[in-house]
Amino acid sequence: MHQKSLTELRAALDSKEVSAVELAQSYLQRIEAAKALNAFIGVDRELTLEQAKAADALIAQGNAGALTGLPIAHKDVFVTRGWTSTAGSHMLENYASPFDATVVDRLKHAGMVCLGKTNMDEFAMGSSNENSYFGAVKNPWNPKAVPGGSSGGSAAAVAARLAPAATGTDTGGSIRQPASFTGITGIKPTYGRVSRYGMIAFASSLDQGGPMAQTAHDCALLLNAMSGFDERDSTSLQRENEDYTRHLGKTWNGGDASKPLAGLRIGMPKEYFGAGLADDVRASIDAALKQYEALGATLVEVTLPQTELSIPVYYVIAPAEASSNLSRFDGVRYGHRAAQYKDLLDMYKKSRAEGFGPEVKRRILVGTYVLSHGYYDAYYLQAQKIRRIIARDFQEAFKQCDVIMGPVAPTVAWNLGEKADDPVQMYLADIYTLSVSLAGLPGMSVPCGFGAGANADRPVGLQIIGNYFNEARMLQVADAFQRATDWHRKAPSASGV
Repeated sequence: MHQKSLTELRAALDSKEVSAVELAQSYLQRIEAAKALNAFIGVDRELTLEQAKAADALIAQGNAGALTGLPIAHKDVFVTRGWTSTAGSHMLENYASPFDATVVDRLKHAGMVCLGKTNMDEFAMGSSNENSYFGAVKNPWNPKAVPGGSSGGSAAAVAARLAPAATGTDTGGSIRQPASFTGITGIKPTYGRVSRYGMIAFASSLDQGGPMAQTAHDCALLLNAMSGFDERDSTSLQRENEDYTRHLGKTWNGGDASKPLAGLRIGMPKEYFGAGLADDVRASIDAALKQYEALGATLVEVTLPQTELSIPVYYVIAPAEASSNLSRFDGVRYGHRAAQYKDLLDMYKKSRAEGFGPEVKRRILVGTYVLSHGYYDAYYLQAQKIRRIIARDFQEAFKQCDVIMGPVAPTVAWNLGEKADDPVQMYLADIYTLSVSLAGLPGMSVPCGFGAGANADRPVGLQIIGNYFNEARMLQVADAFQRATDWHRKAPSASGV
């Protein structure tokens, strides 16, 4: 059962081939057997089986929806009643939320069964999942490699078939990059599509939740339940709900089924294919683009001239917002409090020094600096101006194409510890994902191959970028590729189970 996608598991539940309780028990056994991957922070067997029994009752009554009884894991950045919600940090190690995040609540009401909370980079800050207070997550394809971050626990769980789906968040690539590194499908929706209420904040103008699963079809089903306006989130967009599966399996312009994507124009940014892109990644991306041509699509060269500036812009804006958001963790109301202190100021200092890890402290310091008097105009304001230019560049590119494609990351997953002492090299690995987040556009990663030589067991992801609110079409393009290939079907054998 664990090799099945959500849509296949739905059929198994409907045909009584398996019950929701049996399905949950099967995945819980796999999670227990794969502890060495460190993909999960919190598991509560009784709570999971209680939800599964409730789902079985709905199925027996004939009241099952598309997701009823299907298991899911939640990134530990979403507060969840019944489970601790830690954001991968010592600061919130024992925090128990009295409410569910909107994403968790909507998936629960859709009948999904929570398997537990997945490991992540502390406060979603990182590209490797090595910054978690609870230890690094291992890539199920090669335990020596990182799974990507910050949603590395969710990605590893889906890749190792410990869960058929998981939630993630993407601030600068944290759904797309780990999806690429672990060979699964993940989508970051348009900023504001998915409520941030109950998502522990990193950078408020960038954070966006999204689904991670085996296939584009699965992601579309999850997005149907996750997205929609939420009055409790001031950044939530008021738009009519839509069915993200509506274009799946259909031709692009209603033409010949033998060329399902005839008429589709794919933009290839020349900046994504220059120096710095590893040869084995380029080979997999080139092969995927040839497959798209075989499906009837046309390749068009476009330019995104400010791509290189996305790194300094992001690493000014995101730390600035993090500095503000994380100021609430002071040891007063909740979170870690130092055991010994002389006065209130000393309590603040010691609680934050003990509660935050090195990467979080680094970004708080950078953010506080760029927001300080005399530097705000020179750094933060300039970064916001360039952010507008980056968004404008994408709109110019979309005049020539329907979607943009390229690599998710310049290389396949690197080894654990390889870049731990060089944060700048870690930041540079996000060059192809940051600009999409800065512009607030939707983007996704689909498996399209593997590295070469010593990296032959490390997956490569193809990035698909759509224009604002174009998720349904973007998912159609991804689904067409997955109907013609089987990269998304490949699963690791060395997953510990």
